[in-house]
Amino acid sequence: MAPLAERVRPQTLDEVVGQEHLTGPGKPLRRMLETRRLSSFILWGPPGSGKTTLARLMAQGVGRAMVALSAVSAGVKDIKEIVAQAQEQSGLVLFLDEIHRFNKAQQDALLPHVESGLLTLIGATTENPSFEVNPALRSRARVYVLEPLDEAATRRLLERALQHPQGLQAQADPEALHLIAQAAMGDARRALSALELAASLGEGHVSVAAAREALGRGVLGFDKGGDYFYDLISALHKSVRGNHVDAALYYLARMLEGGADPLYLARRLARMAVEDVGLADPNALRLAMAAKEAYDFLGSPEGELALAELVVYLALAPKSNSVYVAWHKAQKAAREHPTAPIPLHLRNAPTALMQQMGYGRGYAYYHDDPEGSFAQRYLPEALEGLELYQATGEGWEERVRERLKTLRARFASRGS
Repeated sequence: MAPLAERVRPQTLDEVVGQEHLTGPGKPLRRMLETRRLSSFILWGPPGSGKTTLARLMAQGVGRAMVALSAVSAGVKDIKEIVAQAQEQSGLVLFLDEIHRFNKAQQDALLPHVESGLLTLIGATTENPSFEVNPALRSRARVYVLEPLDEAATRRLLERALQHPQGLQAQADPEALHLIAQAAMGDARRALSALELAASLGEGHVSVAAAREALGRGVLGFDKGGDYFYDLISALHKSVRGNHVDAALYYLARMLEGGADPLYLARRLARMAVEDVGLADPNALRLAMAAKEAYDFLGSPEGELALAELVVYLALAPKSNSVYVAWHKAQKAAREHPTAPIPLHLRNAPTALMQQMGYGRGYAYYHDDPEGSFAQRYLPEALEGLELYQATGEGWEERVRERLKTLRARFASRGS
């Protein structure tokens, strides 16, 4: 018998749960069916969001034959065979699952046939098409974004599967459906698989205990190499930067619950400490290193509390990216002036010849001669007057801003 997800797959667009921004009245996919004019498009969304179902419904809805390929196993030879078949039938719909797996040459082999209209391409991908699909092919196919099913939509899907003629014809406790809908994290296929297993374990009755057993542990809410993983780390970083401690804690917990490597998160938090807190609070980096060491020492789950403490500290700390900005300016200056001569008085003179050449001559040691130290030149002549670092942040930088201004004024007065 086919899996439950296949048996209860929607047969019309009206049966599709979720994605109303594409399937609702006046929306793109609905308009294509109503006008019976199917154009090439790419469906970008997480697993279990309905990409395959929508592709099938769109082809069926306009009365077009569809051939399905998986980019994981297909190659140029398969494309040539489909092109020959399309020429015999005056056109075909090609559903290419995981289109991001096709390399440039394989995508280029598709391009002329999509451009001529011989093939109407429906691509499906969990990865950002901006990075994974050739611009030429992408320009000939609209990109539609699918969202994970929300909990209410997943619950409707489960309830329909229980009563569907090809479904389970089973009873379920409301709490069990809530548990499965929540744990599925927007993945319809995962939700239906868990429901089917729970019904089997409960001998036709889906109880909370059966649902828990079916779900097991470690249900990931993201692909560790995919966009949703990086969306989460981006949300964590931006919440810390924006001083929103509650959001920062939520995204940290979500990543840890989803199976993210705590040491990866420790590294990213250390980056936040230097990039976004910086010298506004010099203790931030020390605490970041201490949190990493604490996790190394304690492991999970106890060590995760150290990461949580760090997230709270970073989110509430004053912020400055002045070092981050200054460092990029310094790198740019180094690239543009890679051989600018260092002032002779700043150079070491370990040999008599170097001393004769003037290396180190006239250097004013600050602790012995503060005024002379301010009077000497530090930058190469071509970069004289260059200002890279600006104390524009909060906290510690706010306190030293006047000192920096005073120091710059004293250096600028050299020789005047």
